Amino acid sequence: MNQEIDELPRTARHFRVQLSPTPRAARLARLLAVEQLRTWGLADVLDDAAHLVAELAANAVTHARLPGRDFRMSLYVAGGALRIEVADARGDRLPETQLPPPTAESGRGLILVALLADRWGVADGPFPRKTVWAELDLARGRPEHGNP
Repeated sequence: MNQEIDELPRTARHFRVQLSPTPRAARLARLLAVEQLRTWGLADVLDDAAHLVAELAANAVTHARLPGRDFRMSLYVAGGALRIEVADARGDRLPETQLPPPTAESGRGLILVALLADRWGVADGPFPRKTVWAELDLARGRPEHGNP
């Protein structure tokens, strides 16, 4: 996991939405992301991006929920990559980077993020927020992502 956040190059496309920290809003984040990516013509990364948004949004509403504090989902296309960001109000609760024990009932979601994303990490602030981000290269050439 990359602990640093790079400055985004000038973006060609950007979408941002603020949502209440509920399971319904996490599902809505996924639906909105899918529709936006279709509008942008990014069918090649649509499935992986939908899974990433679903996991990051679900984590925000499950592990970082604070009454009266929304979470924000952002999509950027810049520098040949799609960047997905989910910011929440719990900067004090960073994601686990270690594999959970086999008997654990949760904690496997970020394994999916690590497998699907080309890069991912966590950025602090501004206080009290944190942003968990994942990037997908738009010119993906790895066979495990369906490209020959």
